[in-house]
Amino acid sequence: MTAALNPDAPMKVMLSGHMDEIGFIVHYISDEGLLYFSGIGGHDGVIPVGQRVWVHGKERVAGVVGRKAIHLLEEEERKKKPELKDLWIDIGATSRSEVEAVVQLGDVVTYQYEFQQLMGGRATARGFDNKAGTFIVAEAFRLLKEKQALDPGVGVYAVATVQEEIGSRGARTSAFSVNAQTGLAVDMDHAVDYPGVSKSRYGQMDIGKGPSVSRGANTNPVVFALITEAARQEGIPYQVGVAAGATPTDANAMQINRGGMATGLLGVPLRYMHTPCELLSLKDVEDCARLMAAYCERVSPDTDFTPR
Repeated sequence: MTAALNPDAPMKVMLSGHMDEIGFIVHYISDEGLLYFSGIGGHDGVIPVGQRVWVHGKERVAGVVGRKAIHLLEEEERKKKPELKDLWIDIGATSRSEVEAVVQLGDVVTYQYEFQQLMGGRATARGFDNKAGTFIVAEAFRLLKEKQALDPGVGVYAVATVQEEIGSRGARTSAFSVNAQTGLAVDMDHAVDYPGVSKSRYGQMDIGKGPSVSRGANTNPVVFALITEAARQEGIPYQVGVAAGATPTDANAMQINRGGMATGLLGVPLRYMHTPCELLSLKDVEDCARLMAAYCERVSPDTDFTPR
């Protein structure tokens, strides 16, 4: 999905937030009416056990992820981390034919968790990674349209990409089609402000202290300077995240598209990534959208992204 401001402008800016989330896909239906599944995206095998899910078949069907009860596990089984291959989805059916009336092989599955506000301006939901990013792109686009501060020689393309969780496939095709000189991807970033995570290993990243601005292989130095300058001038708090190599985000796909794109990567600090209860600060989301818009306002048709 793409929307454009000033589509005829010679300088193009691509804004990308992927709208897919992790989930599952049904690959086998047993004679007893149980659904066996594979993961879409990265899963911790501990998380799905006992969760309620939606199976998106001919109609949306409720189900639960099943496993042997702890009372029936052998001693050695209790010591092992569950694997997806040992789990199944129970929709209450008693036979394969009963399942096949509503579900077929290849149907996808998502968790049932929805948005809920918490204390301190924070919220939890499944799929913040990266539906929140898609919202940020849309909100930045709205701010640009309302403020009318965009250089008329600069066009902005807001893109909601797909299949990031399996290789940034949508960003590749979108970047090729838009053919922008510069672009910003936005994704969730790992907050490390809870026990058991080493800040000396991963760097400092806190919820509520502003969006992250990545610095490293996927970030053009001129883009980084413009983003951070915009943040200081607009009074937007930000944190610097460091990436030693290519990131597993849309920014990587955008950067190496065609002859190359001057790319930046923004993030929202997130706790409990790839679980049904991802947690973030709504203020960080708002500030990330403001920062994305502020970057676009500082790009001109003459901006030179050559690193020096």
